[in-house]
Amino acid sequence: MADVTSRDQNSEIVRRGYAAFNTGDMDTLALIIDETCTWHTPGKSPVAGDHKGHEAIFGQFGQLGSETHGTFKAKLLHVTESEDGLVVGVHQNTGERNGKRLDVLCCIVFDIKNGKLMDARDHFYDLYAWDNFWA
Repeated sequence: MADVTSRDQNSEIVRRGYAAFNTGDMDTLALIIDETCTWHTPGKSPVAGDHKGHEAIFGQFGQLGSETHGTFKAKLLHVTESEDGLVVGVHQNTGERNGKRLDVLCCIVFDIKNGKLMDARDHFYDLYAWDNFWA
C-alpha cells in the first residue's frame, strides 16, 4: 500500500471537517480548525463577514444551525487539491428558514498548514440566493 501523502492528508482533513460540521461534532472541528483561523463568508447577510478564531467561527456555525432549526447542511460533492496545497470542497447547502428553502452550490477554499485549517473562503454559485435566504 502506498504512503499517504500530505496532500491526501489535507483532503482527508476537509472530508472529516464536513462530516463533523454536518453532525455537530464540535470536538473534531476544534481539532481541525486552528485557533487563529479566519473564515470568510461573502455577501450582505447576517452570517457574512470575516470570522476569526474558534469563538467567532463556531458562533457562525451555531447561527447557521439555530436559524434553520438544525436543517442547514453542507453536502460534500467533491474535494480537490491544487499544486500549492490549497484544498477545495464543493458542496450543496440546503436548509429551511422562515418558510424559505435554501438549495445553493458553494465551494470553500481551505488553506491547511501542519494538519490545521488556517483560512477558509466561501464562494457561492448564487450569492443572491444565499443572501436572500438569510434576509
